[in-house]
Amino acid sequence: MREYLLVLLVAAGVTYAGASLARRLAFRYNAVALVRDRDVHTKPVPYFGGIAMLAGTTAALVLATNLPWLGAFELVQRDAWAVFAASVVICTVGVVDDLFELGAVAKLAGQVLAAGIVVLNGVKFYWIPLPERIIALDNISSIAVAVFVILVCVNAINFMDGLDGLAAGVVGIGAGAFFVYAYLLSYEQELVRATTSSLLTVILVGICVGFLPHNIHQARMFMGDSGSMLLGFLFATSMISLTGQLDPSQVNPSGGALISSYLPLLLPLAAMALPFIDLASAYIRRTVAGRLWFEADKQHLHHRMLGLGHPHRTAVALLWLWSAVIAFGVVLIGVSDAPWSAWVLPAGLVLAAGLTFWPRTKKVDHG
Repeated sequence: MREYLLVLLVAAGVTYAGASLARRLAFRYNAVALVRDRDVHTKPVPYFGGIAMLAGTTAALVLATNLPWLGAFELVQRDAWAVFAASVVICTVGVVDDLFELGAVAKLAGQVLAAGIVVLNGVKFYWIPLPERIIALDNISSIAVAVFVILVCVNAINFMDGLDGLAAGVVGIGAGAFFVYAYLLSYEQELVRATTSSLLTVILVGICVGFLPHNIHQARMFMGDSGSMLLGFLFATSMISLTGQLDPSQVNPSGGALISSYLPLLLPLAAMALPFIDLASAYIRRTVAGRLWFEADKQHLHHRMLGLGHPHRTAVALLWLWSAVIAFGVVLIGVSDAPWSAWVLPAGLVLAAGLTFWPRTKKVDHG
């Protein structure tokens, strides 16, 4: 655990320091978010937050692979550098988009290329654990499912990045919940605790923490597509690598609620619940309207929160609350046998809903 904590601190520190340099680079090369009709910011803001995040990720991976415990596991080493190479690709695609606004097809091609790098290096689904049985995947199926999951996660976070601090906060919370689950699962089941999944999620928490001081309202810089796609990619690969390094047959069914074999499938959905809901609703909404799924509008979850009359900071805080309640609520159900643990999630949801829809004296129309 001490090595994980050190990796987190290095990721946070390098990201925080690198953001200032990346901000200056964005101004120099005119990578600036201008004010558009669907935006909520009122003045141009520099991009390139993803460059700072990539720097934090790189520093954390270099450190982790040279530590006496984490660096001793060949599988972690192999997966870490495959993820690093793909992260450079997807962040580069995002930087180019921040500079020149790539088309949807070009961005999708870059995402597929990054996904291809990791799956061809073994970071892919090997089985799907279900309550009654385990479905083993052949090579083609494992690659296809992994690529699909990566594309969904990358674009879900891209869609969610609409308010200052929102995407970084939601991903940081979800990654924190996933780390807690992955680490406790390996600890309680006496499995190897040095896993790619735990390493990537702790790095995700670190780079989100390091970036947030620059991104909370009023934001001094945006992560841009370089950052949102990197966050989605790292989260997806952390989830995928858990199935590659955890053999469900090794999990002891007498260990209690912690070993629910299907929780590795449910937890990513819980940790990324808001981005997934936002992506799915946008796809349905735009398809029904006869529009392409990637055509922008002002009906995302964060737009609706503003429409309810919540100020910018309050809207972000409430969406963070929803993420924390869902992600950590599911983790608690999975790791605790206490009778009260099952009531935490519904109670938290009621609290979040009450705070969200509490009548306000004045509503703000944000379109």
